Amino acid sequence: MPILGSFGAGSGRGFGRGGGRGPYEIEFLVIAGGAGGGGNGGGGGGAGGYRTSTQEVALDTVITITVGDGGNWQSSGSNSEISATGLTTITSAGGGRGGSLGDAGSSGGSGGGGGTGLSATPGASGGSGNTPSTVPSQGGDGGSGVTTGQGPPYSELSGGGGGGAGGNGSNAGLGQGGNGASGTASSITGSSITRAGGGGGGSYTTGGSGGAGGGGNGGSGGNGDNATVNTGGGGGGVGNPSFGNGGTGGKGVVILSMPDASYSGTTTGSPTVATGVSGKTVLTFTGSGSYTT
Repeated sequence: MPILGSFGAGSGRGFGRGGGRGPYEIEFLVIAGGAGGGGNGGGGGGAGGYRTSTQEVALDTVITITVGDGGNWQSSGSNSEISATGLTTITSAGGGRGGSLGDAGSSGGSGGGGGTGLSATPGASGGSGNTPSTVPSQGGDGGSGVTTGQGPPYSELSGGGGGGAGGNGSNAGLGQGGNGASGTASSITGSSITRAGGGGGGSYTTGGSGGAGGGGNGGSGGNGDNATVNTGGGGGGVGNPSFGNGGTGGKGVVILSMPDASYSGTTTGSPTVATGVSGKTVLTFTGSGSYTT
């Protein structure tokens, strides 16, 4: 039976929502909150887990969307998730926090960079990414902190870079914080945007660069930079806690894309709605909410 018009009796929305419509596919991008950077030659925070999925959904299905927060200084990020009856739940893990002096980075969606060592103590290792394991991988490992035997003024102390959606963070060098890993690009919104970059490692001399996709730069003797909000990027590590803190991880984001003709218009949580994106309606959730198909 042909569709007669946008609001006629034979349309998808005629005489009650759902009339004439059938199941349809939704593309999902689910990015968790990034982690905060570590302190005292601290490692960069790991980016939030980065996952995609395309699934067919039945009509009148309520999809619950959870958007994870970014972690504060020395804290891991929070998970993001989509879930519904009849839908395969997709959970992206929060990024692992950056390690501090002699402290390993934590595991997570992407791993946090390891903290520096002091007085011949080995630099700590980075945390493992893709934890828990998913296929494809949701993020890379953090880099290791540098080993140094130098005392005051501790100019060699440096932490590793945080892992990102695009790979592993870099190991630190003497006086050089490790760089955060790059994020991954997606064109789900109609434009190519890179998200979920790792945070740069902090150093008393030269902080590491935040990874492309929202990761914060590591501090050079002071504060680490905050990651860009709603990218899931990791925060930068602090060089010297006497002069500042590590950066905060970026809050995550969940994005849905579906055919314009299938979009129901029923949401909670006030997502940004863009229609006509190559024939698709795109919902961008920067906070938790729901979409009813």
